[in-house]
Amino acid sequence: MKADTEDLLARIRVLESELDARLAERRRAFGYRMRRGRVLIARRVQARQRALKIGVRRYLLDSSVLTILTAPFIYAVVLPILLLDIFASVYQSVCFRVYGLDRVRRRAYVVFDRHRLPYLNAIQKLNCLYCAYANGVLAYVAEIASRTEQYWCPIKHAERVAGTHRRYDGFLEYGDVGDYPDSLDDQRRRLKAELDGENAKTPPEGGV
Repeated sequence: MKADTEDLLARIRVLESELDARLAERRRAFGYRMRRGRVLIARRVQARQRALKIGVRRYLLDSSVLTILTAPFIYAVVLPILLLDIFASVYQSVCFRVYGLDRVRRRAYVVFDRHRLPYLNAIQKLNCLYCAYANGVLAYVAEIASRTEQYWCPIKHAERVAGTHRRYDGFLEYGDVGDYPDSLDDQRRRLKAELDGENAKTPPEGGV
């Protein structure tokens, strides 16, 4: 089992290296690159993108009244998302230490960079910041939840479930009691081995 897991993790690392190389290729094609987590856009590309920017006044005039009236409803959702962010971060900081699980790296999910695009106006940049935060937090919390589920209840549902996380397919079949306690321990070992493998190629991060 250990040899199979290590072989699988090695294959995953090779594929991720190939993916990184292809992403770097695409960045060059669009005139930007990454340096120490920062986006660097070529000056010629910045000038071309600024020429395509739609001003705030025109942007608002082109928007329907009903669309503008929905804005408070959209932005009000930031409050529960902020609370979810805080509670989930505290939860994993406390409980994952007890369970012996590595904490989810928040900055791998909550990323702010789209607002730096020169062709976006102030409202569009604000929208991008909001969407990046909201969707990033939801993905971050989903990862925390998936680790929790594999640790405590790695059993598939009897019914088909839409939008399952990446660990779900490896869960125990519904109703297959077998050697349940031993299978549960095996699921926990697999989770820890997976996270150890991920951390082996990812620099540690302070905080949650």
